[in-house]
Amino acid sequence: MDSKKNKLGLIQSRGIGDIIIALPIAKHYADMGYDIYWPICEQFVKNFQDHAPWVKWIPIPNDAQGAFFYEEPMKRLKNFKCDEIICLYQALTTKPEFSQAPWFQLQHFDEYKYTRAEVPFLQKWQLNSCVTRNLEREKALKDRLVKPNQPYYVTHLEGSDFAAEPDLTHLPSEWQMINITAGVTDSVFDWCTLLEGAEALICVDSCIACMADQLQLNIEHKYWIPRSHIHLTPVLGMTWTILAAPEDSRAAHKIFATG
Repeated sequence: MDSKKNKLGLIQSRGIGDIIIALPIAKHYADMGYDIYWPICEQFVKNFQDHAPWVKWIPIPNDAQGAFFYEEPMKRLKNFKCDEIICLYQALTTKPEFSQAPWFQLQHFDEYKYTRAEVPFLQKWQLNSCVTRNLEREKALKDRLVKPNQPYYVTHLEGSDFAAEPDLTHLPSEWQMINITAGVTDSVFDWCTLLEGAEALICVDSCIACMADQLQLNIEHKYWIPRSHIHLTPVLGMTWTILAAPEDSRAAHKIFATG
């Protein structure tokens, strides 16, 4: 890519975890001198507009036909006259050529994005350099939810298309449980201080898990609940205890022969 060109457009309109995964890709090119234009579904904008203001976030509406995946972002980016446009989806039903990339069968979906963008994969764990944390908002959320001087653990058990009910009886009963659910705060990054003070984090494969892993948050005990097969599961950079896949998850279906 030619760093002398000014505008780079990214196509990854959803979901929150995928956008978090791709933020270091955007920062790589921003540091090269590109202005970053990024259309995302309008309900996700509040998560990012204050934490990554160096991106030109372009809200796009959801639609029943699914144009928000590719067609609408491409139209918006062309209207902004972007010099380069990179689509980070590894597979779309309307774009079968994406899955014909020679590395498609060899990589997890997050690795695919970095290969497509020609960015070193290790930069995925440089998320700290991509986001501006609002410590005042983070502390206010923690103070609102955590009882004073009370040990606590955090759960996040619902992803965009999956929910889990893990057995947590091994955790001390005197610990307070705080469950992350939608609508408690405007941005996923507001949870960071609360997460850093937790005795443990138990979460499904989700935006919270991606954020904690990429920010390398200092949480001693982290438990990951898989929900997808290997190609749709991100690579983990930190130490996690991987729990058994729930029976109703895609991760529970064996796709490789054994023996």
